[in-house]
Amino acid sequence: MIDIGYVQTMAAYNAEMNRRLYGAAARLSDAQRREDRGAFWGSIHGTFNHLLWGDGVWLHRFAGTPSAPAAGIKDSRNLHADFADMQAARLALDSAITAWAAQLDPAWLRGSMTWFSGGAGRELTKPHDLLVAHFFNHQTHHRGQAHALITAAGEQTGDTDLAFILG
Repeated sequence: MIDIGYVQTMAAYNAEMNRRLYGAAARLSDAQRREDRGAFWGSIHGTFNHLLWGDGVWLHRFAGTPSAPAAGIKDSRNLHADFADMQAARLALDSAITAWAAQLDPAWLRGSMTWFSGGAGRELTKPHDLLVAHFFNHQTHHRGQAHALITAAGEQTGDTDLAFILG
């Protein structure tokens, strides 16, 4: 389904897009970042927190580090109260994702994982390659929401197209 090149490309894209989105969001006021704009996770701040939560949970499942967030999915929008703390956590997590992708063994991608999903309320077993594709798809999905919220608030992130960012 996917290979190491895909994983490394998507890890680089994730880090660059987060850099762009957080840069644009930093030019907004805290009130603008926290304003409920009707998105699934409410605000820019809530969406960023949910992304951090999801990435942390999946990277913990894939690599065992860093520690999985203590909050559950319903509380994920509240993971970090302070924007600067959230931005520092994002940089650290993106660095961890990039490091994980750089050392990934192709044989691992052909394996599978069993875990208890709090969201599904049951134990699941799925192929690693599918889960990694989901990991990056989830990031792109919610970053797209954050991009729309940031743009609606009047800020620009620059280009978001993978082929033009990493090409």
